[in-house]
Amino acid sequence: MRFKESEQIELKKSTSMAKEAIVSIAAILNKRKSGELYFGIKDDGKVVGQMVTGKTIRDLAGMIARNIEPQIYPEIEHIIFERKSCIKVIFSGEDTPYFAYGRAYMRVGDEDRRLSAKELENLIVKKNEHISRWDCALCKQAKFKDISATKVKEFLKYAGLQYGGLGSSLTSLGIMKNRILTNAALLLFGKSPGRFFPNARLRCAVFATETTAMILDMHDYEDDIFALIKKAEEYILGHINIGMRLEGLRRIDMPEIDREAFREAIINAFCHREYREYDSVNIAIFKDRIEIRSPGGLLDGLTISRIRKEMISKRRNELIADMFHRVHFVERWGRGISLILSKEPNTQFKEVAGIFMTVFPRKKKEKWSEKWSEKWSENQLSERQVKILELIRLNPKISRKELAAALNINQSAVQRHLKILKGCSILERIGPAKGGHWKVREKIADSGS
Repeated sequence: MRFKESEQIELKKSTSMAKEAIVSIAAILNKRKSGELYFGIKDDGKVVGQMVTGKTIRDLAGMIARNIEPQIYPEIEHIIFERKSCIKVIFSGEDTPYFAYGRAYMRVGDEDRRLSAKELENLIVKKNEHISRWDCALCKQAKFKDISATKVKEFLKYAGLQYGGLGSSLTSLGIMKNRILTNAALLLFGKSPGRFFPNARLRCAVFATETTAMILDMHDYEDDIFALIKKAEEYILGHINIGMRLEGLRRIDMPEIDREAFREAIINAFCHREYREYDSVNIAIFKDRIEIRSPGGLLDGLTISRIRKEMISKRRNELIADMFHRVHFVERWGRGISLILSKEPNTQFKEVAGIFMTVFPRKKKEKWSEKWSEKWSENQLSERQVKILELIRLNPKISRKELAAALNINQSAVQRHLKILKGCSILERIGPAKGGHWKVREKIADSGS
């Protein structure tokens, strides 16, 4: 039998090298969680043997017990190789990180490398990753009555699974343990998730310019994350330009930003966000761009450059991601970024102060003053009336008060301009004063100002 050192096998000439051997045990445990150590065999694999007595075994067991933390209980035995006495130590342990003489090491190939403080921190985080995940944590104050059976049934139907009762279904999905609901269960299927997680919400806003100085519209939503994803998608579609193309006799709506791309960004925001942060997923619609902001930066050393070039992702909420995968919201291969870039190549990804941002530049649309210049000149529309139309296009539900604030004029002046625009059939009011909205008509009738 030929011996060779590896990530799980260490060879020592004799127990005079016991201190170095103990370092190797800790390093192997931190890398592989189990391994074998032989005394009486040189590092080149040559069996040289050594004297082995009961005291030799006891002294070695004592050194291991005293100098490795947490304590391990190896199997130590006297064996014969090539008619020579040797010692075999078989060891294992799951309680990483292990320390030898107060220091942590990691096995790299057949060498033991001391871990830096940051590497040690990452090892501890990785060990506790599953236990510490927010979505896997138990929400002990929640009851069965807080879960919507209707939502669970709809999910299972879409996922192609059978409903076998609420408790059984939640358990089989892995979102209930020992009849206690996980955070993921409430976030996905809760009747009112906001009761338990006030930060599980969506905040949307439209801004008049490229900055946040002037808000045209703002809405906050609270619901399960499937509903919030739908709300976010609807909000964006309601506040961007929608063009059209014809396929035969069918009209196909063409949003200025690809719908599949921004939907993927929305799903990623809810799937990967840090729910421990008291913040929301935010949709910010500016004149020149749309930003989808999610609390929580990239994990495990990932960079913007790497996620753009490689199909790689690190999921912060593995349980939520698995549920999304079941209904085809996400793929296990981390193709979200590449999908977004294939649809919208100019998309930017940023990480600012622990916030991950997906930024979609808006298409430079033809200015209304250019597109309708001839018709506007015939109708003698003023610059202020043009501005009113642009603001209404951004936010069809904008109020007279908001228009007045945006234009820095009084509401009576706004009312006069609205009357002119309605008179020449450019503007139409749909519904009542409260709860209705404005509609800009493309056909302009002849009328003076």
